[in-house]
Amino acid sequence: MKLFLFLSFSALMSLEAFGNTHETDKQALLKFKSQVSEEKKVLLSSWNNSSPLCRWNGVTCGRKHKRVTRLDLGGFQLGGVISPFIGNLSFLISLNLTENSFGGTIPQELGNLFRLQHLFMAFNFLNGGIPASLFNCSRLLVFDLYSNNLGQGLLPSELGSLNKLVILDLGKTNLKGKLPLSLGNLTSLRHLSFAVNNLEGEIPDAIARLTQMVEFALHMNNFSGVFPSAIYNLSSLKHLSMYGNGFSGNLRPDFGNLLPNLQKLFMGNNSLTGAIPSTLANISALRFLAMEYNSLTGSIPLNFGKLRYFQTLSLSDNSLGSFSAGDLEFLVALTNCTTLQSLHVASNRLGGDLPASIANLSMNLNQLLLQNNFISGSIPHDIGNLIGLQALVLSGNLLEGPIPVSFGKLSGMMGLSVHANRMSGEIPYSLGNITRLEKLYLSNNSFEGIIPPSLGKCSYLLHLHFHNNKLNGIIPHEIIQISTLVSLSLSNNLLTGSLPEDIGRLGKLVNLFVAHNKLSGKLPATLGKCLSLEQLDLQGNSFDGIIPEISGLVDIKEADFSSNNLSGRIPEYLANFRLLEYLNLSFNNFEGNVPKEGKFKNVNIVSVSGNKNLCGGVLELRLKPCFTQPPRNSKKKLVIRISIGISLLLLLLLFIASVSLCWLKSRTKKNTNEAAPSTLRVFHEMISYVDLRNVTDGFSSSNLIGSGSFGTVFKAFLPAENKVVAVKVLNMQRRGAMRSFMAECESLKDIRHRNLVKLVTACSSIDFQGNDFRALIYEYMPNGSLDMWLHPKEIEDISRPSRTLTLLERLNIVIDVASVLEYLHLNCHEAISHCDLKPSNVLLDDDLTAHVSDFGLARILLKFDQETFINQLSSAGIRGSIGYAAPEYAMGGEISVHGDAYSFGILIFEMFSGKRPTDEMFGGDLTLRSCIRSAIPDQVLDVADELVLHNGLRIGFPAAECLTKVLEVGLGCSEESPANRLGMSEVVKELISIKERFFKTRRGARS
Repeated sequence: MKLFLFLSFSALMSLEAFGNTHETDKQALLKFKSQVSEEKKVLLSSWNNSSPLCRWNGVTCGRKHKRVTRLDLGGFQLGGVISPFIGNLSFLISLNLTENSFGGTIPQELGNLFRLQHLFMAFNFLNGGIPASLFNCSRLLVFDLYSNNLGQGLLPSELGSLNKLVILDLGKTNLKGKLPLSLGNLTSLRHLSFAVNNLEGEIPDAIARLTQMVEFALHMNNFSGVFPSAIYNLSSLKHLSMYGNGFSGNLRPDFGNLLPNLQKLFMGNNSLTGAIPSTLANISALRFLAMEYNSLTGSIPLNFGKLRYFQTLSLSDNSLGSFSAGDLEFLVALTNCTTLQSLHVASNRLGGDLPASIANLSMNLNQLLLQNNFISGSIPHDIGNLIGLQALVLSGNLLEGPIPVSFGKLSGMMGLSVHANRMSGEIPYSLGNITRLEKLYLSNNSFEGIIPPSLGKCSYLLHLHFHNNKLNGIIPHEIIQISTLVSLSLSNNLLTGSLPEDIGRLGKLVNLFVAHNKLSGKLPATLGKCLSLEQLDLQGNSFDGIIPEISGLVDIKEADFSSNNLSGRIPEYLANFRLLEYLNLSFNNFEGNVPKEGKFKNVNIVSVSGNKNLCGGVLELRLKPCFTQPPRNSKKKLVIRISIGISLLLLLLLFIASVSLCWLKSRTKKNTNEAAPSTLRVFHEMISYVDLRNVTDGFSSSNLIGSGSFGTVFKAFLPAENKVVAVKVLNMQRRGAMRSFMAECESLKDIRHRNLVKLVTACSSIDFQGNDFRALIYEYMPNGSLDMWLHPKEIEDISRPSRTLTLLERLNIVIDVASVLEYLHLNCHEAISHCDLKPSNVLLDDDLTAHVSDFGLARILLKFDQETFINQLSSAGIRGSIGYAAPEYAMGGEISVHGDAYSFGILIFEMFSGKRPTDEMFGGDLTLRSCIRSAIPDQVLDVADELVLHNGLRIGFPAAECLTKVLEVGLGCSEESPANRLGMSEVVKELISIKERFFKTRRGARS
């Protein structure tokens, strides 16, 4: 009986103890619920006193003690913070809070859960670092904090104490610092990830002890050093991800033998060098191999064809290949890989003809990217066999021949690009069968014939680029039916007819380029319905009539209507386009008043030159003033007054003429020393000598910024203009100075271009000693001349540029200069030849945009007689510049735009070689040009400016190829015979093509 009572008492005590501990768990969870955001508490509605604890949503209890052992709230999208009372769930084995929105810190009290084995807290907003108490949870097998914000905390060295861990994922947690050596203690690890953090330094050798590792992710950090040798010891690895770091050096030739179980290997975006180990083909299970954006060299191993499970090969942006036949033999070998899905080998040095056998690649192949190589030959006729293709990119190669008709079989294709090749023939109608096509790039080739109306069936098209070809016929109405179009580029073809009336159907159109065709007629009224337009390029056609109502196009950034036959008034609302960066209305028949408000205040973004009937506008446009129509009842009086006025004016002119004749006879020796009124009249507000003397502090040397052929240049601030200017004071004692002044005024009075130095005003006066004084006032260029950037060692330290120009910046500058010459030669009322193009006459503004200056030798062709020009060539100071002037000028040859082309070619050589044409190393038959010509293409890097090669280029950039292309343009410009030199329109197109090919972006309107 006593024994029974004792047992009953013991059971009662146990039950009471159970009740208390059971209540502890319940209260802990209710406290947890209280910290959850209100709008999400409904998901925990079962958590209440009337429902048994072990039936609460997400709660699992143990069978014996009915204590909470698992809390699984993964994917509940709960908000709020994690209550510290969760540390009272002392029997908890697994805690899953993945995919919620918890903020705040990880509670220190979690360290009390000594039974905890699984901790999942990924995809939250936790911060404050990893609490040290967590390392008391010595039974942890899984520790997953992926995608939180631990606040740039350091990686704790105590991690090594969790020696039972099998999975450790601290990816994307904003950690910094280095990997602790104690990681080597985690010998049970099979999955380890530190991906997407700010970790740095080398990988410790202690990692070699983690021989059970199956997955190792280090991608997107700042790790450095040579490829970690410790990894070669992890023979169990199946997944290795190291892309986006700074690892360098060569890979071991026996790589594939040491890591024989790899299935996925991601090593892109590092600085690896040397050859691709051929032993990678010994990894029979290898499915994904990505080594893009490194500096790998040599050939692509042919034995990759042995990999029967191969799905992805990504080797783009390296230096693989040798520009020659045989580089593409690996493509033949890969026809054995029947599971291949993605093949990326773009931007390498692969040469030779495209093998016909690529049509035998895997039927599963969906991406084939071969762009920006040196691949020649033609596209195989049977390319249509690759019925799984979704993206085929062959742009930037040397391909010839037509587009195969069999492309029409690729009904699943979404992107096709053969941009910038040498292809020809007609665009096949069968392309219309690719109804899922989204991007079609055929630009910069020699395609001819019409645009197939069948393309209208491609109802998903976003980008249609056919510019720079020889296409003719009309713009098919079927194209305008594709409502999804975002970009339509048809510029520089031979298209005729008008812009389709229903262009307004393209409500999503952002870019419309139809410049330099043979289009005509009125612009359609529906153009104003293209409400998404940002770029509208219509120049160089024969459009007539008025600009239709387009006031709704408020997102327009660039609009070019120039060189058409448009008429009527300039719409006032254009001034209110808040995003407008460039508006060109030049060379049309616009008339009336030019708006003065909004965007029309800024003459750097608005051009209206070549419209003889325009008037008014802001002062800087130099247009004639507008006169208002007098009232009808005063016309008769006005006629009488005008008649009387004309009569008096004639009498006055006769008197002035007679006086002037006498005065001219007494001053014959100075007949060239006064500026022509017709020239200076363009400056509505000329500045006086006194004002110039004041703003330059008496032409003080402290304001001196340079000297030119005919005078000195001072920096000054004009209060009236509220701007800093450059004042060029001519040395009137030097022979030819007045002619230089006249030439510059005459050349610049009617021309406007964003890459010309703007002439603000001029001064024609007498100084305090009674001597003739002439000065030209330009906008100030804060970055000085191109010459000082190319030859900084010749400049005093105080004014020397702080850095050198990158290859891209130099390319942008030559495009700027070429654009100016194209404008002067082709788009002015009368062609203008600069006659003195050289680096010191190219000035750079605050963002390194180039502006051509110094028109002291400029000639308006057909306006200045050749005899005068030849005579001036023999005058001191009017010879142009030695080394830059065309050779025919030295022999009395006729002035022409071809002379500027020659100077531009020499300018290119100097910009990319760093050598002046007058360098002492040149003499006799050895010139800068002959040196460049003999170096292309094999020794181009030997003649290149070393500053170009060591500044601003990513690892693996094909510098030799890019430089070769640019210097070839220079050679084409500087041919001995003027007739053989490239025209500037062709030069601009080629340079822009080079930029698009090698840098893939353009710099706004400048390109």
